[in-house]
Amino acid sequence: MIIANILTVFAAVGDKCNPNGGGLFGFPHWYAYLEGSRDANGKCIPAFGSLSDTWLIVAAIIEILLRVAALAAIAMVIYGGFQYATSEGQPEKTGRAKSTIVDALVGLAIAVLAAFIVTFIAGSIKK
Repeated sequence: MIIANILTVFAAVGDKCNPNGGGLFGFPHWYAYLEGSRDANGKCIPAFGSLSDTWLIVAAIIEILLRVAALAAIAMVIYGGFQYATSEGQPEKTGRAKSTIVDALVGLAIAVLAAFIVTFIAGSIKK
């Protein structure tokens, strides 16, 4: 049994793998789009091979930043809602709150759309 496990680990060395497990808070790792190979312990290590790998790393970093922007937009929607709730019916404060909410929703839509585009482009570069 032990010998079979050892042989399985050594048989996996050099096998291709995809090291894109979830990162902190569900954010992708900087190496999310890279292919990798397995080491002697069976752990998937990202491998760098060409110039396109650099662009895959850049795409992963851009995706991380876009996800941060989406979270900031969600926070601004919440802040705008708080402003709206505490505006006490004053037209100037209500208008500012509505403007904050609309601007944040537009920003959120742009960030989500851009993240999808980056994911699509990185997927096509990876192939």
